[in-house]
Amino acid sequence: MLTLAYCRVSTEDQAEEGYSIEGQTDRLQTYADFRDLGAVTVITDPGISGKNMSRPGLQQLLAACEAGHVKHVLVWRLDRLSRSLADLIQLADKFSALGISLHSVQENLDLGSASGRMYYHIVGTFAQYYREQLSENVRMGNARARKEGRHLNRPKFGYDLVDKYLVPNHDAIVVREIFRLRRDGVSYVGIEQATGVKTSTVKTIIESRVYLGKIAFRKEWSQGVHEPIITEEEWQAAQRAHTTGVRRSKDPLSGRVICGQCLRKMSVMQNGQGSVSYRCWHRGKGCPLASKSTRGIGRAAVMGLALIGRNDGLREAIRRRLAGRGPDAAAPRRTRQATPGVTLKALSDDRRKLLDLYYKGKISEDLFHEEETRLGIAIEAVRHEAAALSEQAKSQTDLETRFEEVAAVLANLDIETLWEAADDRERRILIENMVESVVVFPDHLDVKVVGSPALHLLYSEVGLKGSENVQVGGPT
Repeated sequence: MLTLAYCRVSTEDQAEEGYSIEGQTDRLQTYADFRDLGAVTVITDPGISGKNMSRPGLQQLLAACEAGHVKHVLVWRLDRLSRSLADLIQLADKFSALGISLHSVQENLDLGSASGRMYYHIVGTFAQYYREQLSENVRMGNARARKEGRHLNRPKFGYDLVDKYLVPNHDAIVVREIFRLRRDGVSYVGIEQATGVKTSTVKTIIESRVYLGKIAFRKEWSQGVHEPIITEEEWQAAQRAHTTGVRRSKDPLSGRVICGQCLRKMSVMQNGQGSVSYRCWHRGKGCPLASKSTRGIGRAAVMGLALIGRNDGLREAIRRRLAGRGPDAAAPRRTRQATPGVTLKALSDDRRKLLDLYYKGKISEDLFHEEETRLGIAIEAVRHEAAALSEQAKSQTDLETRFEEVAAVLANLDIETLWEAADDRERRILIENMVESVVVFPDHLDVKVVGSPALHLLYSEVGLKGSENVQVGGPT
């Protein structure tokens, strides 16, 4: 019959004196010699946690015990067998049923006696307490890392982990290219061929918000402290490139056609007979809008661009509207409200007067602090208002500038001829740079050219019928 010595050490234990495999083996051999237990066969589990019994060495020991070859099992300490009380009790019962004596050197434990079995249960309780405390510490550490905005676990492709923080590396350029390709409708396989990054990794990258500067904890996303690699717009564009169960269409306007009834994006559908149309995904689930052919929608986009390029009166009307001077623009109301600059000057003068009164002893300290606080809040509010007005003016100027740029390009283009000669890729580039959206309503379409208000087009102007109802992709 054999005397087996079981030795285990986890990564945390390796740094502690006396826990090495060699140290445990020496002590167990000495114990066996002192108790005259015969030759010792050592079984080890190096660098493995004792939280469960899924360990090669332990399973080898149990197999030998169940085969009836073992008389004694030696461990340096009970938590070497397991840190789970339930597992320790299960092992003790198994050894007892097989007639095997379990010896724990440090606890001086022999399960051959009633007192030994009682002490075994007590010590096992402390082993489980240690394990639960360790798990609680890990959870607290993870929660703290999340609160600080730090990424847990291994760094994502495109990042390095430097001092526990994510830092973009040279692969960040590849990540941006992956998002750009996906935005353009390239498949995962096509992206792998273009970048050399495996398809599974590409899918993980596209779906991860880590590249937006966010972190995940228990499937919830929150703002991190690391530098984002892409913008929210780039991430959303890559997500729009795929709808579950539907391939992204090669139609140039795909992703820019919107249902005017429920404001959902419309998808390109085919009926297998050559008829292709845009259909609201909510059709039949509450949305009554009928499908419209892709050709008609494309004609509407081209007509919108052509109108801006050719019609001087339309361009001038758009300019007036952008400047707030158009006939349909709301007339400015005359009020006595002062500008933020004038208000700020008046508040600053009041503050100086308040200080003068206080220093001359004409108001109490309490009244001074009360009025000083009120004026400080008012001054800060006016400053925020001034900053908001400045940002609004800048946005308005940018909008007018973008419109002028697009109008200048369109004025020198024969857009219909260019559209007919272009392939799908060239058409998509043209749309992405000049058309923001086409919104489909029951009786008309709104074409939004970059920088301009929406242009209203009737169905009859683009060859569509108001009663057109395409079911499963084809007209009735």
